[in-house]
Amino acid sequence: MTDKKKILKPLCNVFIALAVIVAGCGIYLGDYYKADTVAVNAFATVRNINRTADGNTVVFAPESPTAGLIFYPGGKVEHTAYEPLMRACADKGILCVLIKMPFNLAVFDINAAQGIAEKYPEIESWYIGGHSLGGSMAASYLKENTDDFDGLVLLGSYSTTDLSQTDLEVLSVYGSEDKVLNAEKYKENLPNLPTDFTEIIIDGGCHAYFGTYGTQDGDGIPTISNKEQIEITSNAIAKLVK
Repeated sequence: MTDKKKILKPLCNVFIALAVIVAGCGIYLGDYYKADTVAVNAFATVRNINRTADGNTVVFAPESPTAGLIFYPGGKVEHTAYEPLMRACADKGILCVLIKMPFNLAVFDINAAQGIAEKYPEIESWYIGGHSLGGSMAASYLKENTDDFDGLVLLGSYSTTDLSQTDLEVLSVYGSEDKVLNAEKYKENLPNLPTDFTEIIIDGGCHAYFGTYGTQDGDGIPTISNKEQIEITSNAIAKLVK
C-alpha cells in the first residue's frame, strides 16, 4: 500500500463516520410530533383573540391583557400544537407568546424569551413556562432572569435549576395517567421549587394532552378529553396569574 493510500483510507473512514452521524441526527431531528390541525382549528373559534406570527413567535393577544405568559413547547413537538392552550389562556385575559424552537427542541434556544417582555411595556406581570423539556428549559432561563418574571408554569415537567430561594409563584401541573414524565426525577427535583408552589394533578390527564398532537409514545391512556385537559390547565394558569 502506497503512502497516499495509507493516508486516504483513514480519511475516508472519518468521512463515512461523519456522514452516518449527520444522517442519524437528521433523521432524529426530523422525526417529531406534528400538530393536529383539525384540533387546532377547532379551538380557533375563541373570540376577541388577535393571533399574530412573527419570526419564531406566535402571539395571542386578548383585548385587555392582565398579564403575559411566554411558553416553551415540549421536546420534538411542533409548536403550533400548543395554540389551543394559548388561546384558552388568552381567553382568560393573558397575553401568550408561543415560541418556535430550533428543531423543535428548547435546549437549542434556552434564551428565546430574551427581549419579549420589552415589546409589551403595558404589561407589568410576566410569567414563563413550558411543557416537558420546554418547562425545564424555561426554568433554566428563569434562574438568571428572576427579576423579570413573577412566576413559572411547569406542565408535565420539573426544574433541574434551584429556584427554591426565590419569590416566584410556581405552578406544576401533570396528569394522573402521564407515563412520559419521569416520576422519580420529578420527585427528586421538587426541592428546587419554592416551598409554597402549587401542584395540580389532573385526574385522567396524560402527557400529550397539554398540546394537540395526538398520542405520544409511552404515554398513559387518558380518561378525559384533550379539550377538558386544556381547559383545566388554562384555568389553573389563570388562577396563578390573577
